[in-house]
Amino acid sequence: MVATQPFRIAWVDRLAYPDRQTPNRPLVERAARLQPDRTHPSDEGASMSNNLIPSIALLAVFPTLSAGAAEGPVAQVVLGIHGGTGMPKHDMTPILEKAIRADLQRALEVGLAQLRNPRGTSLDAVEAAIRFLEDSPLFNSGKGAVFTHEGRNELDASIMEGKTKRAGAVASVMIVKNPISAARAVMEKSKHVMLIGRGAEVFATKAGLEIVDPAYFWTETRWKEIQDEWKKEAQPAPQEKRGAGHIVVPARQWGTVGAVALDQAGNLAAGTSTGGMTNKQFGRVGDSPIIGAGTYADNEACAVSATGHGEYFIRYAVAHDIAALMKYKGLSVDVAAAEVVEHKLKAAGGEGGVIALDAKGNFAMPHNTESMYRGYVTRDGKTKVLLYAD
Repeated sequence: MVATQPFRIAWVDRLAYPDRQTPNRPLVERAARLQPDRTHPSDEGASMSNNLIPSIALLAVFPTLSAGAAEGPVAQVVLGIHGGTGMPKHDMTPILEKAIRADLQRALEVGLAQLRNPRGTSLDAVEAAIRFLEDSPLFNSGKGAVFTHEGRNELDASIMEGKTKRAGAVASVMIVKNPISAARAVMEKSKHVMLIGRGAEVFATKAGLEIVDPAYFWTETRWKEIQDEWKKEAQPAPQEKRGAGHIVVPARQWGTVGAVALDQAGNLAAGTSTGGMTNKQFGRVGDSPIIGAGTYADNEACAVSATGHGEYFIRYAVAHDIAALMKYKGLSVDVAAAEVVEHKLKAAGGEGGVIALDAKGNFAMPHNTESMYRGYVTRDGKTKVLLYAD
């Protein structure tokens, strides 16, 4: 590998930075020709592009802000996952729901296999579950990542373990197939916590992680979404809606995947991965790669992975705040998580949810949205997947 590194690093530049001064839409147009969309079932039997991931601009924020009441806690959980805040229930088709549930179920099985391995750790389970979700085009991470304003796919991820609070993260990477593995490599193979952009890509290349052409991340559905956003920008801007002291986001533009786990040694771990916000600009980075905002783990409290409007999760240090309420106020994991998601975030206008797991296996999954794709597996191997209030 050492002999090939100079070539591979040069290849990183050619793939992700063909022209640093101009938007990368020509690259994505080339990607459209190189990489056909992965086909999934729909109720009409068409490709995924027809209705598998309808435009996330369909859901207004506040009509459903309190639709997802706090649930739990569920006892004896060893692994919990989420696939982000999803689409409105009235837009969900039976075949699409079946496909989403199947991928969430499979991610739980993949993570559980790591926990049942005698040498498996909570970090292994978190990474494995998230890698599976990153490889699915159904979720906004990895293969299913949304496009930026410049027509790129920029990926973020973070991971943390609760025993010594080691953590790693990457942001704005465009050629790393599985950003969660890059985040773990940062944690275990560097003296840093977060690497971004080209530096993170060079590091991932040197670490031997799988590097792909940016065309790999192209999907027809996401491409249509960004084209719709570009068309909207060409039209006169609508009047901004305002709430109590904040601007109401007119439509959901984000999504995430994440996992939390508890292993046989009693150690917690958490991880989160995302493609960010549709049409994001100026190198925007949300909460997913930020320790304490979108991801946090502490054996003395809980492991948390978040999904939602990242700016709010950063400002309110959501993941850490939940752990702090448990450590310093003595709240249970479900009460602490609900306090932050259902009260603090909601009062500020922040939309989203979290999955949170404590060291005793108590699992909470509050969300202030109509939907949050989520699931968990208990110590005895029983699994459950939920999309709405079901």
